[in-house]
Amino acid sequence: MDNILEISGLCKKYDDFELKDITFSLPKGYIMGFVGENGSGKTTTIRSILNMAKIDSGKISVFGLDSVNDSIAIKERIGVVFDSLYLAEHLNAKQIEKQLKPFYKEWNSDLFSEHIRRFGLPDNKKIGEFSKGMKMKFMIAIALSHKAELIILDEPTSGLDPVARDELLDILSEYIEDENRGVLFSTHITADVERIADYVTILHGGRVWFSGEKDELSESYAVIKGAEEDIPSALRDKLIGFHAYRNGFDALIRTDDLSGIPSSLEYEKASIDEILVYISKEDKNEGHS
Repeated sequence: MDNILEISGLCKKYDDFELKDITFSLPKGYIMGFVGENGSGKTTTIRSILNMAKIDSGKISVFGLDSVNDSIAIKERIGVVFDSLYLAEHLNAKQIEKQLKPFYKEWNSDLFSEHIRRFGLPDNKKIGEFSKGMKMKFMIAIALSHKAELIILDEPTSGLDPVARDELLDILSEYIEDENRGVLFSTHITADVERIADYVTILHGGRVWFSGEKDELSESYAVIKGAEEDIPSALRDKLIGFHAYRNGFDALIRTDDLSGIPSSLEYEKASIDEILVYISKEDKNEGHS
């Protein structure tokens, strides 16, 4: 399977934060949800892919090209959607197009006009007056107009109303129907990942906690509940983010570790949201141990 994006052993150290050995890949034709609590390293990883942050070690390749040495060639073929607009807000869509067109060999004005029309965006209104949802759609229209093969989105749905979020997810699902494309989609709204992602990478504390198919993640973890005295001693060390309360406990557990548990303990598949919460609880538990 061809990978559109490969990250191997990425390390980047700041005074107060460090990315440690980030390794994952995104195959062509798929959407990857990129999740983790605020400060887990998602934006730093994206900035590294775009060569906006100078990495300390490791290797990033996009379309088989080196992210540092081939940065300009890569940017020709990538579309980027940040959570805030990076364009001159006093200009309208037509004026923005004039500015952008020279930077992209593959720019197609007819395609741009078609997407502006299709997304219901006015071409004569200052983009600073657009709603947040309109700004997101405008940035995607730009990516589609220079035939971007990989779209990278950093928290694009934060602050969007449910209708705008739904429209954005539909656009991405349609975009990926071309199996030579890919989407890396960073978000803290895990319901969006559950809905459209094929792969999930979870970052936690600057490290990769999980990277693989979304279905594999949902099959691999469960939330277990019951009375604390019913936990077999062999199981205690395998519980993640253990939380005791007056009437019992809950925790995350790998489904591989469920065999032989007493019938008095209940369990059900863990959502991505629940997984993130229990990982965070585990950190707090270790801090108090």
